[in-house]
Amino acid sequence: MVIPWYIMTSKENHEETVAFLEKNNYFGYNKKSVVVFTQSELPLIDTEGKLLINKDKKIKEASDGNGGTYASLRKSGCLADMKEKGIKWIFIGSVDNALLKMVDITLLGMAIKQEVQIASKSVVKVNPQERVGVFCKMNGHPKVIEYTELPQKMAEEVDDEGELKYGESHIMCNLFTIDAIEKVSKEHLMYHSAFKKNAYLDGNGKEVIPEKENSYKFESFIFDAFEFFDDIAILRGKREDDFAPVKNKDGVDSPKTAKELYEKYWKRQ
Repeated sequence: MVIPWYIMTSKENHEETVAFLEKNNYFGYNKKSVVVFTQSELPLIDTEGKLLINKDKKIKEASDGNGGTYASLRKSGCLADMKEKGIKWIFIGSVDNALLKMVDITLLGMAIKQEVQIASKSVVKVNPQERVGVFCKMNGHPKVIEYTELPQKMAEEVDDEGELKYGESHIMCNLFTIDAIEKVSKEHLMYHSAFKKNAYLDGNGKEVIPEKENSYKFESFIFDAFEFFDDIAILRGKREDDFAPVKNKDGVDSPKTAKELYEKYWKRQ
């Protein structure tokens, strides 16, 4: 049996991604089992709340974050395709973790045993400053607080055993029932803003390439959907087995360090 693989791209990298897969013969995967679809976008605005205009003299937009996965699965027809195939569970992971297990049978077994619609894997934060979202509960519902939105005081809080109270990291290893995906695909998730550097056309139609951040991008996150459910099963994994992040070009959490962690993992197997 070949597990169906749905790959979400942005409009900027869609053609390049498909060409890369074609060039490498889908790395031996059955091409008929691979579906590539694009995510939605949202407009960019400047510090005065005005829309940015791109080189084509259209409103400049950017991908709406990984939280857009749910709606994009529905709008693209992928969700309907999954239902037609009889798929019951959907695993959603990201490309920036080289040790992500695309089909974690232990996580699946735990979700079934605990009779929940969503499950996620975590690792313990290395320190309060690590740039990862953390699990918590808010108003009786599961939630993840992004590191940029977690107050320093809360980030440093510890329990009676000396462990960080907010130390359970979300590593983008999530499992959903297809009913959960369908439910959330019709909901409007909250937006987070990020201050970014983006080129634009000025009032005279001249392209301006800023030297520093000049505009806001809006996006939702995959974990923003957790609050629509009463419970979530969380499986704590091992950092050396489950987490090799790629967040920076060089240094810590870079492609180089992720490659080293990946190779160390397979040498231990």
